[in-house]
Amino acid sequence: MSIYIHQDDRFEQSETVSRECPHCGERAQLLPVATPSFEAMRAYRPRHVAIGFRCAACAEPRFTRATVRAYEDSRIELSANLVEIERGRERFQFSYLPPAVEQIFREALQCYTADCYNAFASMCRRTIQTSSATLGANAKLRWHDQFREVVAIVDLDAPTVRTLETVLFGTDGPMPEIQADQAAVLIETIKDMVYHCYIRTAKLRAAMKMRRYFAADHTGKITSIDHHTRRAKSA
Repeated sequence: MSIYIHQDDRFEQSETVSRECPHCGERAQLLPVATPSFEAMRAYRPRHVAIGFRCAACAEPRFTRATVRAYEDSRIELSANLVEIERGRERFQFSYLPPAVEQIFREALQCYTADCYNAFASMCRRTIQTSSATLGANAKLRWHDQFREVVAIVDLDAPTVRTLETVLFGTDGPMPEIQADQAAVLIETIKDMVYHCYIRTAKLRAAMKMRRYFAADHTGKITSIDHHTRRAKSA
């Protein structure tokens, strides 16, 4: 599939493009609003061009880059593989995290969004360290167990496992440099680990507490909240 810029500057797409918007979070169509000039492209013959779109859901601007495939007499062919210059933000339920952990982990995800993969790796290690300092003596062992569980579930290759393990838990020597493919594995790994450590734990405790309360209330073993309220008012 291709995109064409015609001699009269008409912009032609063989099919519509929909992406998740980094501004509103909706998956919506990209509507072209700023397209390259045919005359300017023929004059300078760039290998890549920028195209401006707006989100159909929230109307915020979206910026992409496309590769030029061919210069023809009456039209210019572009690749339909549009590379977004602004990546969507990584989403997470931060409200369950302690403030110190939340701050570090937010910055870690921001580094990943900005394609700063080595900074992202460093912030992932700091996330583990900050959490371990607040959770107690066995926290690091717990984090390691969760990492091993992820490795077992997704069946990662040995070199990737060693790299990520050093990134997250290493203490001696320099931090290993990671590439985009390793960062993609790390982002899913750390998000799953943080989810299980904080969010799953909090939700499970809340659900268990609620279940036990209503079960005990149903059997008459505890006094209902309404009864306590009535007694307080009568006193």
